[in-house]
Amino acid sequence: MNDMFEIRNLDRDNLTKAHGLDSQRLLPWPALNAPFEGAWCVLRAGDESTPHSHHDYEIFIAMTGSAALDVDGERRAFAAGDIVHLPPGCTHKVVNDTPGDFEYYGIWWDADMSATFLARHAELST
Repeated sequence: MNDMFEIRNLDRDNLTKAHGLDSQRLLPWPALNAPFEGAWCVLRAGDESTPHSHHDYEIFIAMTGSAALDVDGERRAFAAGDIVHLPPGCTHKVVNDTPGDFEYYGIWWDADMSATFLARHAELST
């Protein structure tokens, strides 16, 4: 067995509800030192996520299906293969008006996450 890498499996039967959708967070993951956080997100057919904003930078990578992104009141189509950057402070939600589930991966980061990563990286490198 190779101790240099680890595969984290998606546990579809135990997704957690957050911001109005089902998700699995990337962290905690003791072996991972990353300057970001993330989550696999599933928005069920006919649902929409809770509108919110935060201080983090964020990107969404659409994986399967299609939905609409509403950012500060502007709505745009968002489908598998698309990537969106959401700047800090914008109010955003995902709306799934389709008959199928929409899945995407969200990644977010801020200065504190970067500082924690750099400190741990320096510690692990010595």
